This record gives sequence, structure tokens and C-alpha cells, in this order.
Amino acid sequence: MAGLPHPRGHSLRPGSSKEDMVRRYVEDRLLLISRRHVKKFGNPSPGDEVTGFKSFGEVAKELDGLVNILWKSGTPCLQVPFLLKLASDFTQYVRSFPPSPRATFELLRKLDHCFASLLRGQDMDTNETLPGFENGLRSGMTTTDMVRCRSLVEQTRVLIVDVLSSGEEEEEEEEEEDDDESATEGDAPWDIDEERLHMDAARIYENTIVQLGERLGDPLGNDNKIDSSVVCSTND
Repeated sequence: MAGLPHPRGHSLRPGSSKEDMVRRYVEDRLLLISRRHVKKFGNPSPGDEVTGFKSFGEVAKELDGLVNILWKSGTPCLQVPFLLKLASDFTQYVRSFPPSPRATFELLRKLDHCFASLLRGQDMDTNETLPGFENGLRSGMTTTDMVRCRSLVEQTRVLIVDVLSSGEEEEEEEEEEDDDESATEGDAPWDIDEERLHMDAARIYENTIVQLGERLGDPLGNDNKIDSSVVCSTND
């Protein structure tokens, strides 16, 4: 997966044809992804052009494309609800396939960057003010959004440990990427070696956790800390 694209200079105007076009496109793609997930569990019908996913890597590729589009839109009223929806759908899809560590961690790293940046109103890496946040954080997450995000973070961190420990991993294609694409500047790429998988799980949504703690006033770090002595015991 390539890195996140640079967002457009200004948010799309509310109610504009461009905003509506992006909204409809993302809605249609999320629906198609859901249909392909359902098709995974049944036999294809003759003439049906919708085929089921064969691996989580395929799912992650589709979700990754939508994350990129939403981030590039620079429009919080699209980014917040759709990224929360996408992160929720992720928790349903990832448990339906054999573990796919590379695809899983790379997608979660992107979502972490998006959520943490939206909570700050600034890009986590560059500290640039995000489009739509020129007048403060009012355009970002509401308290309800933040509570929902916190619930997703907690659920995902526990879920991924279970998924990674559930069985044989699916084969994943090796990708040749520049350092700038595979990891954000100053941040080490996800280490997917077998002995480090569970340690990487402890880093899931780490930036989002910090920002949620600052915004909601109740740090999540202690409640979400994964006991590495228990997690790593699976490798003994």
C-alpha cells in the first residue's frame, strides 16, 4: 500500500456537486465491498458480475483506496463519518479470513494517522492545519464521534490479537516500495516478522489513543495496554 495522498487545499463546499459525487462514490464502493464479503460465503450465481473476496488482502486493497480518496478530499464532513464506518466494517471483515498481517497493519496505520490528525485538526507528521480546520476543531469529530471512535479502537486492539493468533496466515505478495511510501517520515514501518507480530498489535491506533485522551480528558493508554507477557507467550 502506498502512503496517504496530500489532501486538497480546501474542503469541498457543502452541498456542491463535487461533494455529492465523492459521497455517492464512497457509499457505492462500501456497498460493493459488503456484497463481495457476503459472496465469499456462498456459491456464485450464473452471470453474477460480483465475485466474493478470496483473501483479506483483497479487502484491504479496496478499503485502502477509499481511505486515500477520503483523505484527499480534505472534507471533514465526509472523512469523519465514512472513516468511522470503514473502521467498523474492517472489524467485521478481518475476522472472516486467515490472518493477513501486512495488509492488516498497513491499513490500520493509515486509519490511525487519519483519526489522530482529524482529532488534532493538524496532520500528525507535518503539523499542517488540515482543510476544514482553519477556524478550529468545530468541523471535526463531535463528542459522539469520539466516543464511537474510542469504542472502535478498544474493540480493534483486542480483536487483532485474537485474529493473529487464530491460525495459519494467508500468503501475502511482497511489495517493493520506497521508504517514503511504506512508512511516514520519522515512523518505523510495521515489523511483520513472526516474532514481532504481537508487539506490533500493541501499537494499533497508538496515536489515536493519545489524541482521544487529550480531547475526552480520560486517557485510554492504561485501559488499552496489551499485556505483552500474555500476548507473546503464544510464540513460546
